[in-house]
Amino acid sequence: MRILFLGDVMGRTGRDAVVAALPGLRRDLKIDVAVVNAENASHGFGLAPDMAEAIFAAGADAITLGNHSWDRKEIIPYIAQQKRLIRPMNYPPGTPGEGAVDITLADGRRVLILQAMGRLFMDAMDCPFRATETILARARLGVTHAAILVDFHGEATSEKMAFAHAFDGAVSAVLGTHTHCPTADHQVLPGGTAFMADVGMCGDYDSVIGMGKAPAIARFTRKMPGERLHPADGEATICGAVIETGADGKALRIDPLRLGGRLSPMMPSV
Repeated sequence: MRILFLGDVMGRTGRDAVVAALPGLRRDLKIDVAVVNAENASHGFGLAPDMAEAIFAAGADAITLGNHSWDRKEIIPYIAQQKRLIRPMNYPPGTPGEGAVDITLADGRRVLILQAMGRLFMDAMDCPFRATETILARARLGVTHAAILVDFHGEATSEKMAFAHAFDGAVSAVLGTHTHCPTADHQVLPGGTAFMADVGMCGDYDSVIGMGKAPAIARFTRKMPGERLHPADGEATICGAVIETGADGKALRIDPLRLGGRLSPMMPSV
């Protein structure tokens, strides 16, 4: 199985780039499942239902969110009925939406997609390790599911690495989001789980993690409220990863993907 995962979609330039490129990426890379993190798609803060629909129409099988899940209030009723849109599973009980989605492919194979959110330097949350253990108690890689993918939305690379090693062999991949900076640590762990601490963002890299430079710099230099942050609107780089799994659901390889914009290009082979 070949899985495409695209990192945080940032503002209009990121949305437009992903919607334009996703159909071709699915075709050219022979993708079976495509997942997109879109928690920053609406002006950098949250996701609106019409934006989610456009990403689904372009070929996403599932969309993940993160700490900006509720910045657009319209998403609350939408997430209740759109099961392929998921938020971190370790939000407190009673939070709208679900933290996992079970997808059945045309050939009958089942794919489980989860999202967990870290707790280091992030909002107070329930334990992501315990929440994942609860879900995996009823999902077995290579038995009930052909692949299990986790989007770990977090700030600290140490927490992301610890999480990946904790579930090495139990899931196909643990892919980090949130920092908007692609890391160079993509690897298959000893137990067969693909890992990358952060796959990067889909947005303009002539920026401060996707935001316009001047207001972002002012927040550091003046230490006082100023102009509202807004997404940079130059050409986007699409960043993500492609994972190939075997019959047992474990990863055979993981390759970074970078397309367009300012970063050096990298296109996985088929």
